[in-house]
Amino acid sequence: MDVLFATLTVVTFFPVLGVIVLLFTPKEQKDTIRWIAVGASLITFLLSLVMLIQFNPNDPGMQLVVRAPWIQIGSNWNMEFHLGIDGASLLLVLLTTFLTPIAIFSSWTAVEERVKEYMIFFLLLEVGMVGVFVALDLFLFYVFWEFSLVPMYLLVGIWGGSNRMYAAIKFFLYTMAGSILMLLAILWLGINVGTFSYTDMLGKVPAAAQGLLFLAFAAAFAIKVPVWPLHSWLPDAHVEAPTAGSVILAGVLLKLGTYGFLRFNLGLFPEAARQYAPAIAVLAVIGIIYGAIVSYPQKDVKKLVAYSSVSHLGFVMLGLFALNAQGIQGAVLQMINHGLSTGALFLLVGMIYERRHTRELAQFGGLWKVMPLYGTIMLIVSLSSMGLPGLNGFVGEFAILLGAWGAGQPGGPFGSYIYAALASLGVILAAVYMLWMFQKMFLGKVENPANEGLADLNWREVAVMVPLLIMIFWIGLYPAPFFNLMSPAVNQLVQVLNGAAVALR
Repeated sequence: MDVLFATLTVVTFFPVLGVIVLLFTPKEQKDTIRWIAVGASLITFLLSLVMLIQFNPNDPGMQLVVRAPWIQIGSNWNMEFHLGIDGASLLLVLLTTFLTPIAIFSSWTAVEERVKEYMIFFLLLEVGMVGVFVALDLFLFYVFWEFSLVPMYLLVGIWGGSNRMYAAIKFFLYTMAGSILMLLAILWLGINVGTFSYTDMLGKVPAAAQGLLFLAFAAAFAIKVPVWPLHSWLPDAHVEAPTAGSVILAGVLLKLGTYGFLRFNLGLFPEAARQYAPAIAVLAVIGIIYGAIVSYPQKDVKKLVAYSSVSHLGFVMLGLFALNAQGIQGAVLQMINHGLSTGALFLLVGMIYERRHTRELAQFGGLWKVMPLYGTIMLIVSLSSMGLPGLNGFVGEFAILLGAWGAGQPGGPFGSYIYAALASLGVILAAVYMLWMFQKMFLGKVENPANEGLADLNWREVAVMVPLLIMIFWIGLYPAPFFNLMSPAVNQLVQVLNGAAVALR
C-alpha cells in the first residue's frame, strides 16, 4: 500500500483516475467531459507541487524513491516498479504537469468530434510522459516510452489535418524503429550487468561495451529529439496534429529524447559519451543552423515554428555534450524554455487558425491593429523564442554557449571553440526568421478583407496564455531557483564524466 500511495506513484497515475471517470460519463455531455479532463490534469499539477515541496534541493541523489518487485523471470532477472527523481527529472515532470492542463483547456472549442476519446487519450499521454521521467528501472522506462507513442499517434491520426494518417504513421514508425535498438541494449544490460535498475547499474557497465550500447540508446533518443538528419517526421507531425497535440509534442514529447541522452547516455556510458561528444556536437550545430535557415522561407507559420524546434533542440544537444556543468544546466533549462515558448507559439497559431482556418503567412498582415492583445502576446513569445535578454530563452542559450566554449578548452570534449561560434550564428538567424514572421503577420496595413473583423483574444484564450507568460518572464528575470534545483544532480553527473576523461587518458 505504501507503493500505491507514494507521492511519485500518485503523480504518475492520477490521470488514470480521470480516465476511469470519463469512461462512465455519457459522450453527449461534452462540457462535463472537458471539465473532468481539465480537473484531473489540474489536480495532477497540484500533486506535482506537493512533490516539489517534499524534494530536498541539496541532495544530488534520487529522491521520493518507490521500489517494489514487479516481474521475476527465473531466478536471475527481476524487473521492478522503481521510480525516483533528481533535480533534472523533477523540472521535466513539472513541465509536463504544467503544460497538460493548458493544452487540454486550449482544446475547448477546437475539438468537437469524439471529445470523450480525445480527452481520454490526452490523459493517458500524460501518464506515459511522466512515467518516462520518473522510471528508474530500464524495462519500466521502456514500457512508459513505448506507451507514450500510442496516444500521440491516435491524437494526430484521428483529430489531425487532411494528411493526418500519413503524418501519424510516419511519426510512429520512425520512433518505433529507433526503440528496437534500445530494447536490445536494455536486454544486454539486464543479462550482463545482472540488474535492470538504473541506480544499481551506475558505474558497472564495462568500458569495452559502452560504445555499442551508447549508439543503441542514441538511435532511439536522436529520432525523438530529433537530431539532424533524423528530423523529417517532425514538421509533418506538427502541421497535421491538432493544436494541443502540437503543444505537447513540442513541449514535452521531444524532451523525452533529450532527457534520455542526459539520463542514460551520459549517466550509464560516460566514457563512450566522451568519445562521441565531438561527433554529436557537429550534428547539433548543423541542426541549429539548418533549422534556422529552413524556417525562414516557410509559408505556413506552423511549419515555421516546427522547423525552429530543430534549431532550438540543437542547442540542447550541444549543451548536453559539452559535458560540463554550464552546458548541461543550460541544456536542462533550455528544455523547459523550449516547452514554454514553442508551446505558446503553437497555441497562438492555433488561435488564429480557429478564426481564419488558414496558417498561410500571405493571408495575413496588419493583425496588430485588429487584434492588439494577440499581437502583443505574440511579440513577447517570439522575442522569448529568439533569446532576448530578460526573457527565458536568453538564459538557457547563454549557459549552453558558455558550456560549449568551455568544452573547447584543453581537456574538454571539443577540439576548438568553433562549435560555440557557429551556434551563436543560430541566435542571429532565429531573430531573422522570427521577426520576419512577425512582420508578415502583424505589421503594415490590413489588406485582406477577411482579417478586418477578427475578434481579439477572449477570456479563455487569455487564461491559457497568462501562465506561460508568467513563466517566460520568471525564468528570464530570476532563473536562480531553477538552477538551484538541478545543480546538485548535474554536478554529480559531471564528476562521473570527468572521471571517465581521466580513465581514457
